[in-house]
Amino acid sequence: MIPMFDFYKERHQLHSTDEIKPGLTAIKFAMDRLGQPQLAVPTIHVAGTNGKGSTIKMLELMLQKHGLTTATFMSPCIEDVHDQIQFNGQPITEQQMDAAFKEAKEKGLENQLTDFELLTAIAFIAIKQKQPAIALIESGLGGRFDSTNVVQPIVSIIPSIALEHTRFLGHTIEEIASHKAGIIKQNKSVVIGKLPKAAEQVMEKEALLQDAKLYCNGKDFSVNDLGEWHNTEGISFSQLQPSLKGEHQLQNMAVAIQAFIIVANECKISIQAPLLQSAVATTSLAGRFENIAYNVWLDGAHNPASAETLKLTVKQIFPNQQVTMVVGILKDKDVTNVLRQLEEVSDDFVFVRVDREQQRLMEPQQLMSLSHATQKQTADSVLEIVQQKSKDNPVIVTGSLYLLAQWRKILLQHLQ
Repeated sequence: MIPMFDFYKERHQLHSTDEIKPGLTAIKFAMDRLGQPQLAVPTIHVAGTNGKGSTIKMLELMLQKHGLTTATFMSPCIEDVHDQIQFNGQPITEQQMDAAFKEAKEKGLENQLTDFELLTAIAFIAIKQKQPAIALIESGLGGRFDSTNVVQPIVSIIPSIALEHTRFLGHTIEEIASHKAGIIKQNKSVVIGKLPKAAEQVMEKEALLQDAKLYCNGKDFSVNDLGEWHNTEGISFSQLQPSLKGEHQLQNMAVAIQAFIIVANECKISIQAPLLQSAVATTSLAGRFENIAYNVWLDGAHNPASAETLKLTVKQIFPNQQVTMVVGILKDKDVTNVLRQLEEVSDDFVFVRVDREQQRLMEPQQLMSLSHATQKQTADSVLEIVQQKSKDNPVIVTGSLYLLAQWRKILLQHLQ
């Protein structure tokens, strides 16, 4: 359920189903009805397991610093549906949302789409109505059969690939990579992060099939720990210090810069190194190792790959320190392997009860039974436990992004 989405559906009597139906038939029908709004603005399309949001936000700020107006469509929401569609970094307004729903209703989309397909259609309508210089579109599930995959992007970006959503995407890296590779378009460019070898080979084959130019992190471009970036075309930048913490963010930055160069060439932008440095140094993203109060961080480590990334960041930022993990995870996640990663950097876990999402949430007692930590407990209030624990140690509130959105709102309201 997307907070506030049903409000607009009811207000405009425009209904959709809450099913997950991978495939493009329905969304293509909707785009035909709407006059192909997804083609009205130049786009960048991003898919992958982790790093999508960070890459988009860094790239968005690079574009803005160079004078371009932007739109973003990202998932999931942080507070409600408004922050999934943004213009120049600001959530879509109620008036803009109403205007998009009105057009969708008038064009006959009633009971034609799933919730995410309808939200995708609304995003494309709103972006067409606003007419920014460029739109950054995040794939929802997979890529090849995701409803966002009706765009014709300047560049496609795939920062990372790991096992996820195996029920829909397959049980091997190759199968999952094949879904992600579906966003690669004929005669266009694609930028990929440091992927597992099997996934990289899938990308190479798809790029060859689509006659697309493939740029690989570590081969065609790279960045070092000193913040020095260069590519094989002779372009280089230095003094790059990303505000987003962790080695993985350095690599996401590297991917974003290569993609920005491609967009800059396409849009005839003169790249200014100081603007690029400023963009990466001031990027922020809610729920990605976000420091929201003294000794309190939020991070959406909701699958083993993102949990491993969080583990490495904790090792880097808090070496030899006691860290408390406050955790909530939905049932459909690989909970056991998430916990195994986090237990390498913490032996103090608190599993928190949530009133909403009861059908999808793994009960705190069950989570605790799966944990190998020697210090572990359950709590009814995320605020109380964070206030208590953060007096002595760094506290990282982590788990599924939908839960993190709820907790973030509570913590921001009450923590100084």
